[in-house]
Amino acid sequence: MRLFLLLFFIFFKFQYLNAVEFKGKFEQGSFVLGKTFPNSKVKIDNKKIRVSKDGYFAFGLDRDRKNNVIITIRESGKIKTIEKKVLKREYKIQRIDGLPPKQVTPPPEVYERIKKDNVLIGKARSIDTSYDFFKEKFIYPIDKYIITGVYGSQRILNGKPRRPHYGIDFHAPEGTPVKAMMDGEVTLAENDMYFTGGTIIFDHGHGVSTLYMHMKDINVKVGEKIKQGQIVGTLGQSGRATGPHLDIRLNWFDVKLDPMSVLNK
Repeated sequence: MRLFLLLFFIFFKFQYLNAVEFKGKFEQGSFVLGKTFPNSKVKIDNKKIRVSKDGYFAFGLDRDRKNNVIITIRESGKIKTIEKKVLKREYKIQRIDGLPPKQVTPPPEVYERIKKDNVLIGKARSIDTSYDFFKEKFIYPIDKYIITGVYGSQRILNGKPRRPHYGIDFHAPEGTPVKAMMDGEVTLAENDMYFTGGTIIFDHGHGVSTLYMHMKDINVKVGEKIKQGQIVGTLGQSGRATGPHLDIRLNWFDVKLDPMSVLNK
């Protein structure tokens, strides 16, 4: 009997310790999908996050994150703490000199407009719904394209470092149909933002959102539920764009992630 109880305890402990699964790389800029027991409580770096009714949760790692990530899971009174090392990435740096000042720094008269745009985008990215669309595989937003910009790259203009590029740029002819990469709900649809021009944000649940920039036409409205593959508008060169392209962004709340970490998973 004692042997049976000992074996049962060892088996139960082994099952519990292996009851957490992760999909995604633990490296800078990555989206990570987790799976654990339903009804578990999960914290990422001491921040409580949602867990779906079937045990899925999501989080992301910042572009420049240096410290390890701490995942704490509480289930049936038991607490499991997992520490994962975050791998460093190398990013492309581009230096451009001799640009007119207005192409480097926006004129003061548009600062208030930029501030309002940022408030709208920040509000849409802060939404935390129970949708769990994020657990499925994302698709590419257009069928034929050339990638002209990658996540994490940074330009140094006239000797001044600019903000890193947090998206993927897909070059294609203006008017190319753009598809929803995943099911979701439209939380922002603006035709004329200063930097991003025609802009859409989709909520995919648990703080996971995608943002489409420089759109020519927008065929959806705020509050609309959309399906993966649905045509949501057309590619353009609106806002501060030098040519026709679609800039895609991926966020976990305010953490800016590499869209390729969901497109290639």
